[in-house]
Amino acid sequence: MTKEELKYKLGEISREAAFDETGEFLNVIIPSPELLPLIKPLRLNKEFYFDYLFCITCVDWKDYLSMVYHLTSTLHRHTCVVQATITDVHCPQIESVSGIWKTAELNENEIYDLFGVTFLNHPNLRRLFLGDQWKGYPLRKDYTDEHMILL
Repeated sequence: MTKEELKYKLGEISREAAFDETGEFLNVIIPSPELLPLIKPLRLNKEFYFDYLFCITCVDWKDYLSMVYHLTSTLHRHTCVVQATITDVHCPQIESVSGIWKTAELNENEIYDLFGVTFLNHPNLRRLFLGDQWKGYPLRKDYTDEHMILL
């Protein structure tokens, strides 16, 4: 499926989707409540069959957070990136995709630990690297620590 065909079909699934075609992959930008309604058909519909979630990350833009999901279809050999925008930076939440791709469990725990994003309906959301007593989320732009070296 070409980028243009994929863009058209994704636009039919989510009317709120915006697209960025400047990079290697088609980027779909949606508000966070639209994540599961878009992601489920991408995984389950044989026309798309995005069976491989190869990366999840979070980007802190100060005013909002972006959850970024890189998806590939091993059957059709197409790839796209879904970016879900979280506007509440003080209490960021988004639905977990671990029920769709098992590999997301570990990635979501890492993002929770380092960015503070709560993944709703995650089977075992917990800190991975930092202890439960740790205050704050070190990959957030507003994070400060008395031991930080500022240049």
